[in-house]
Amino acid sequence: MMLEENDLPEIRVNVIERAGSARKQWMNCRIGEHLQLETDNLASYFFAKWEPIVFDLLLLAAAVEFCDKVKKRPKLAWGRSIHLRLPVHEVSAWQKASVGEELIRALELLTGDRWQIEFVQRRTVAPAPQQGMLPLEDKVAVIPFSEGLDSRAVAGLMSQELGARLVRVRLGTKATDRQKDDQGRVMPFTTVPYKVSSGALRFPEPSARSRGFKFAILSGIAAYLANVRRVIVPESGQGALGPSLVTVGQSHDDFRNHPVFTSQMSSFLRTLIGVTITYEFPRLWFTKGQTLQAYTALSGSRDWKTTRSCWQDNRHASVEGKRRQCGICAACMLRRLSVHAAGLEEDEGIYLWEDLGAESLDAAAPAGLKRIETAQRHYALAGTLHLDHLAWLKQSPLGASVIRANVLRLAESLKKPTAEVQNNLDSLLSQHQKEWKSFVTSLPPASFVRKWTALQ
Repeated sequence: MMLEENDLPEIRVNVIERAGSARKQWMNCRIGEHLQLETDNLASYFFAKWEPIVFDLLLLAAAVEFCDKVKKRPKLAWGRSIHLRLPVHEVSAWQKASVGEELIRALELLTGDRWQIEFVQRRTVAPAPQQGMLPLEDKVAVIPFSEGLDSRAVAGLMSQELGARLVRVRLGTKATDRQKDDQGRVMPFTTVPYKVSSGALRFPEPSARSRGFKFAILSGIAAYLANVRRVIVPESGQGALGPSLVTVGQSHDDFRNHPVFTSQMSSFLRTLIGVTITYEFPRLWFTKGQTLQAYTALSGSRDWKTTRSCWQDNRHASVEGKRRQCGICAACMLRRLSVHAAGLEEDEGIYLWEDLGAESLDAAAPAGLKRIETAQRHYALAGTLHLDHLAWLKQSPLGASVIRANVLRLAESLKKPTAEVQNNLDSLLSQHQKEWKSFVTSLPPASFVRKWTALQ
């Protein structure tokens, strides 16, 4: 269901400095309370020099995340109308028409919302962190690094090629992420330099479409400050392209890890800071299983087993006080498919729903799980159907038009011939189908997963 722009739910967020005045009929988002930019963490970014415009970029990323979470999307539609008012140091740079146009284009492509952003002059200068003075020499690329499977594997593969010239940008927020050198200084880019808090408000919207903006901003800034121009995106083909090829319900196409979105972010950063940051996808035309297989064949390492793919928190992915991965959401199902395709095995006790061969979701539930929430049932069905629909996309009635549209968008963003992109995408989809068929048929005929698929 599409709503007219005037009918969209409205979000008005006024970001204010510590001594700033609140606005009536706005959600007032205070720097220091809702948007916390921590000095030690900032020092890991501004390791060579303080650049106010980069600080403003970090504040923008935090504010966009706040806007995205603070109001739930409508049940029968998707988009919202978001008006953000943000104080910046160099207001003349932000108020250029080209900057605003490129930024709005990126945000609307990513989130499916309608955005209006008003930049105003800061009243005070943000305090610069103590300089880390950790120059990075002879670096050629940065790579976002998290606890995910693709992240571990692709970082390992690229390290074989680039060695110490590859800079890792940590996307986690744990205290253990704050790696320090022998002088006690936080190492560059080892922690996210801000936190977003709901304060007295709450964050009811779980779709997290703005996460792609956070990823692109943090990695783009890291490349700029490290004086390199390449960002390695660690996503494999199913994760990067699958969500835009197989959409869910009324949701806007998901471009969080897609070359169409990163190409637009490159344009935005170029208009603002005057340099071209290129986002590269070395594993775009490979499945996650192929990437994992290549990594383990190269390194012989078993450290992939310590990675985490499930996005669910402790409330929904733990039993008897022990946090696990749920094993049934889309991310977990793709992980399990990929481990199978790579000819590997997980250790026992990794997942809540360990036995996919059980006759029902209830029968597969662990003994300590008191009840299965309705949302979990939906996640399980959606996770299986997403991979199943992707496997049979080329054979579906609407598949040809969906694939054609994606090929054209990819060819433009990657600056590659259409025929080359078509062949690569066809090969990726065929490989995914092969892996999916092998995975599903390895389950017993009575398996609840198998019953949900075209191979039942």
